[in-house]
Amino acid sequence: MTVWDDLVGQDRVVGQLRAAASAGRAVLAGEAGGGMTHAWLFTGPPGSGRATAARAFAAALQCVSPDLALGAEPGCGHCDGCHTALTGTHADVDVIGTELLSIGVKETRDLVRRAAMSPASGRWQVIVMEDADRLTEGAGNVLLKAIEEPAPRTVWMLCAPSVEDALPTIRSRCRHIALRTPPVDAVADMLARRDGIDPAMAAYAARATGGHIGRARRLATDEQTRTRRAEVLKLPTQLGDIGSCMAAAQRLVDAAAADAKEITEEQDARETEELRNALGASTPGGRLPSGTAGVVKELENRQKKRATRTQRDCLDLALIDLAAFYRDVLAVQFGAQVPLDNEQMRPALDSVARSATPETTLRRIEAILACRRAIDTNVAPLLAVEAMALTLRAG
Repeated sequence: MTVWDDLVGQDRVVGQLRAAASAGRAVLAGEAGGGMTHAWLFTGPPGSGRATAARAFAAALQCVSPDLALGAEPGCGHCDGCHTALTGTHADVDVIGTELLSIGVKETRDLVRRAAMSPASGRWQVIVMEDADRLTEGAGNVLLKAIEEPAPRTVWMLCAPSVEDALPTIRSRCRHIALRTPPVDAVADMLARRDGIDPAMAAYAARATGGHIGRARRLATDEQTRTRRAEVLKLPTQLGDIGSCMAAAQRLVDAAAADAKEITEEQDARETEELRNALGASTPGGRLPSGTAGVVKELENRQKKRATRTQRDCLDLALIDLAAFYRDVLAVQFGAQVPLDNEQMRPALDSVARSATPETTLRRIEAILACRRAIDTNVAPLLAVEAMALTLRAG
């Protein structure tokens, strides 16, 4: 197994990165390495594996396999360099993500200082930023300075959904690697072969999530996730009057909040306990030492911001599922001979398709997309979803 095996359906990208990793090895040997550069921008739709690609490339740059001397390509997946880079324990590979709504100036300055250090291994200092699209303008300017004047043997790998999500001044200084949504069949095969998931369930999950690897795995392995998705897809048939629209919107927001709470609750409790232990207040009811209230408050604020982002992310996934439902409706209305994401709901799709025109369905899809944009610009989620539900009813 090599570092590239998790890049499902990305053969072209794998070829590009393999060549770049070989060029990086040539640079280390004092030779010309025209395919290597100090800044990379990985883009692709959600589920395409852009962060996975960046991690694999980082591991390949740190590969120390003895087979390299025999002409093998970097990225064996078994040597100490590959293994530690992929597991997050390599001294010269930092993977930076955020659970908050944005990445600020302070965090970016700390990262730039870290990137200026010489690599401990003598190879490459690699910084993988998984959420480069969440940089604030000030943080982007800090990062730009580091990319314009890179330290020797420092490699920046930025990940974003699209080129437009990165600041123009940053993307113009990066080499672009574009990933695509993996084919559904390839995702289903991976789930069945590597995760031991029943082939029928793997095929359903891959199709229902449109080839999003992470969501497909969760859908296939978590009964509660499947139940919540089914509840979301009932919404188009529950919009009989204004009152039912308001109720359906409330249920959708509440479901997202419950999902987010399930994801963050355990982590919040663990972080709080660890902080109390560090401050010497580990016993039940133990009082915190004087002067530590600010530290506790900072943790609580960070947890609240994480909860807000997680709830928005969960709601956004629900809206994506809803848009996929209406996309299937549109396919039925046009008689398109294409696989449907929600084939198991064919009676509901046929019913909605008969009761509307293609123009109506397109307006409904646009309403869902407008709701996603509104939430992304900090409109109160319930207000945005209520407006969407009313538009879906009116068509």
